[in-house]
Order: sequence, then structure tokens, then C-alpha cells
Amino acid sequence: MLEFLQNLDRRWIFLMMFIAVAVPLIMGTTFPEKPSDQIMEVFHAVDDLPDGSNVVLALDYDPASEGELQPMASAFTRHCALKKHNIYFMTLWPQGIPMIQRSIDLLENEYPETYKGKYGTKFVNLGFRAGNEGVIKLVVEDLKKSYSSDINGTDLENIPLTKNLKNIQQVDLLANVSAGYPGSKEWVLYGSAPFDIPTVVGCTGVQAPIMLPYIPQQLKGMLAAIKGAAEYEQAIINGYPKLKDNPNAKEGLKRMGPQLVAHVLLIFLIVLGNVIYFWERKQGTA
Repeated sequence: MLEFLQNLDRRWIFLMMFIAVAVPLIMGTTFPEKPSDQIMEVFHAVDDLPDGSNVVLALDYDPASEGELQPMASAFTRHCALKKHNIYFMTLWPQGIPMIQRSIDLLENEYPETYKGKYGTKFVNLGFRAGNEGVIKLVVEDLKKSYSSDINGTDLENIPLTKNLKNIQQVDLLANVSAGYPGSKEWVLYGSAPFDIPTVVGCTGVQAPIMLPYIPQQLKGMLAAIKGAAEYEQAIINGYPKLKDNPNAKEGLKRMGPQLVAHVLLIFLIVLGNVIYFWERKQGTA
């Protein structure tokens, strides 16, 4: 048997890896996650707010990072909807506009009784403004210096949610989902840190080490990569069991399924390769 495996065509290994990834992905296989303490800090930052609190959701990413970050944005949006929070959408990335629309569609499709037809009273889309961290410096001091109107061109003075909002220091929580610059680090440096705005972020895996030093002072918590998104989804499902029957609430969990199966297969192949190696050495010295 070992001799057969020793001479096995590598294409069979490629096929096994393909099956290990494709089957769980097609079947939507999920495995239970145990949310870490850091993920629970993010959960409680949203969940412990009184119903109907004001939350800024800044989505600073593009379609290239959608696979890793969209589950976080959806989870933040869904969690805010469960708490009936008022949501202020904005982005520092021009490509972030369609990402915001996905979250708005989620609100209106899954929670129509709270958000359908409630634009301006339960949520508002401020859209994109150029200027990177310059925009952050403005909105934390005077929102209307950067955003005089929403994405539709409506004057903020004519929108109930923004009429009396001077700056985002008045909101109860800032949640940012970021793929890079400008994003989470800039929101911390120019927003949450100097003005003590409660902040949570979701970011790509490569950004996570950069953001870790800001926890727990400037940041309440962080979702790192798809693993963080999956754990956050699990925390929300644990808190709101009715979501177990909503497949859309498991985007991150579904993405973790293929990774788990593929990693198990990879570990098995590494162990098997070492077994074959030591068997060959033994045969050579016999």
C-alpha cells in the first residue's frame, strides 16, 4: 500500500483537494464555531446598546475583498437590525457604494417591518466622499462640512436622522469594515482615539496585526478575516436562535466549512507523506 502511495500521481492529490473544497461549498456545509472573547466584545458592543441607538456603519472595501469582508458587513447590518438601531451608512472608497447597497437590501428584505420605506428615519446612505482621513477629521467635528447631502442629493437638513446630527461624536457606536487604506486604522487614529467614540472594526487578515495594539482602549473589539466573521455570526445566532433557519445569516460559517475540510485533508497528507518518508528510510537501511 505504501509503495502504491509513494508513486501516486500528484494529480490525484489535486483532485482530492478540489473535492474537499467544492463539496462543502456546494452543500453549504457549516461547522459550529466557538466565539472568542474578542468576538464577544464586538457582539456586546452592538447588543448592549438600547434598542434604536444610532450606529455609523462605514464600509471601506471593494468587490475584490467582498469574499472576506461582506459576511462581516452583513453580520453588522443584521445585528443592528435585530436591535432596531438607526444606521448611518458611509464609505471612504468609491467602490464601497454598491457594498452599502447590499446592506440596505438586507435591511429592507429581511426586516421590512422596521426598515422598508423608512429611509431617512431608520437609516440613511451618506455615500462616498473623497479625501481619505480628511473626511474623518471633518465628520467627527462637523458632519455637514463634508456631507451637505446624502447619496441622492437630499439636503441633510431635510432628513430626520441627520437634521440635528452635528457630528459623529453624537452616535452611540462606530462600526467599520475595511480592506485597507483608508479604513480601520484611520478611523481609530482620527476618530475613536481623539474623541473617545466607541468603535468596533472588521478587517482583512493582513490588517489584523496592525489593529491589535488598539484593543481594548481605542477599539472595543475586532473581527479578523473570515474566521472572525464566522465567529461573530455564531455569536449572533446564539443570541437570536431564530436566525438558525436563515441561510443568509451564515455567509461566514459557510466559507469556513471548505477551509476546515481542506485543512484536515492537508494535515492528513503531510502526516502520510512523513510516514512514507520514514518507511523509505527503513527500507533503505534494512
